[in-house]
Amino acid sequence: MNPARQVNPARQAKPALALLALLAVAGCQEKKAEAPPPVRPVLTTTVEIRTAETFGPFAGTVEPRYQTQAGFRVPGRMVARDVYVGDLVPKGARLAALDPTVLQFAVTRARADVSDVDAQLANASAVETRQRTLFEGGNVTQAALDAAVASRDTAAARLAQAKAALQKATDELGYATLKADVDGVVTAWNAEIGQVVSAGQAVVTLARPDIREAVVDIPDGLMAGIRAGTAFTVTLQAAPTITAKGKVREIGPLADPATRTRRVRMTLVDPPEAFRLGTTVTVALERATPPRITLPATALLDAENRTTIWVVAPDGKSVSRRDVAVVARDDDTVTLSGGVTAGETVVVAGVHSLEDGQPVRLAASGL
Repeated sequence: MNPARQVNPARQAKPALALLALLAVAGCQEKKAEAPPPVRPVLTTTVEIRTAETFGPFAGTVEPRYQTQAGFRVPGRMVARDVYVGDLVPKGARLAALDPTVLQFAVTRARADVSDVDAQLANASAVETRQRTLFEGGNVTQAALDAAVASRDTAAARLAQAKAALQKATDELGYATLKADVDGVVTAWNAEIGQVVSAGQAVVTLARPDIREAVVDIPDGLMAGIRAGTAFTVTLQAAPTITAKGKVREIGPLADPATRTRRVRMTLVDPPEAFRLGTTVTVALERATPPRITLPATALLDAENRTTIWVVAPDGKSVSRRDVAVVARDDDTVTLSGGVTAGETVVVAGVHSLEDGQPVRLAASGL
């Protein structure tokens, strides 16, 4: 045998070992490819279909529809203040008073003037009677009688003038006492005892509590659908279980240049006693809308020219991709017109890392 043709056993074994190694690697890759996808924990939300929306809430206060800034009709120095802010006062109750000394002097003088002129009228009437008797006897001329009649008429006119002056002085003395024109509540004082006030100066503010209103400021951009007569639900901030109905009575014609809001006044319909003047309230309006579905913006997946969401299977163990129609969106939410039904579960986080049919684990079930 030729020594050059002898076969080395070790050399023949090397190709076989290499082949076995390749087969083993291929088998591992095949097993790895056949391994099931990992179970991913996901955050979800349950779909709710909304058929109404809440307009608001907006904060406001309870205010009276009618309130009066009362003051004295004569000038003087205030010497009495009988009520305080928050007091309920009946009609005719005294609120404050001026020093009546000067006004009493005016009444005394007016009475004296009346007595004086009354005496002059009596004298003029007696003279006229005597002159008429003499004229009938032909002892005086017509001119003398006419002068006596004129003097009597002048005295009668002066008496009427003096009586009017007395009535005026008496009324002004009465004006020194400030009384409530209606049943109301004192909401503000603008003068103190010892202060000299002028005629007509606002001294006290009196509000009527029988007709109360909710006054709110609403952004001008949201006023398109608000009309007079629109009914809102008014809620006490301090006690959210106490509510009343408020109907829009007045809408401010112009928006505030600083806040861009318009003032809206709503008449409260049979409000509970808890709706006291000055109480803070919130107003809101429930309005019917076409059926819509609102989801977090993170639930939406825009890929492959499709707008989709991931819907969790009824058993909660896998997800499937579903096309949806978006009617509105903002930074935080998206509004859908359909594609899902109420009660279905939608993934709201990690939508870019899921695959159709991938096993998942809901956060509520062990995440």
